[in-house]
Amino acid sequence: MTDVAHAPTQPGSAIPADDPGRKLVVAQPDDPKLRNVGVAGNTYTILLTGQDTAGRYSLIDMHVPPGGGPPPHRHDFEEMFTVLEGEIELTFRGEKTVAGAGTTVNVPANAPHSFVNASKEPARLLCMCTPPGQEEFFMATGIPVEGRTAAAPAPSREERQSRMEIAKNLATKYRTEILT
Repeated sequence: MTDVAHAPTQPGSAIPADDPGRKLVVAQPDDPKLRNVGVAGNTYTILLTGQDTAGRYSLIDMHVPPGGGPPPHRHDFEEMFTVLEGEIELTFRGEKTVAGAGTTVNVPANAPHSFVNASKEPARLLCMCTPPGQEEFFMATGIPVEGRTAAAPAPSREERQSRMEIAKNLATKYRTEILT
């Protein structure tokens, strides 16, 4: 029996050779070196950027307080959520679905959607975007916070309007449309 992990590459294989220039990336969600940003009342921790994955995807750890969630939006990339803790109410093309812990949801590119944490406890989601870029949008529009579960700043009404204008102005650059 051949050990698959040590099997030689067959001539004409469809799988490219290993790229030794790419390094293993290990992301611990509470690592103080990771970027934590407050976005629309939520705290997002950027676990893996497009740079970490050679442009294949990004991975974001989302801490969503009760009542939190993004406004209706759409974008030209796939977005997948796995609910790790709590539950969210997802609105997809106008239809509502509840997704609890252990549930994975894939939002197809270009489809309008939003979600809200309708429960009384925080929700935690892993969000993968492919191709990447959404993490850059969050870093450009979010407010730095101290840690993965730190409360996002509670801006005044004027600050909230200003942040929304910044997000709307940058949305096209990051292949996103905010629908509010």
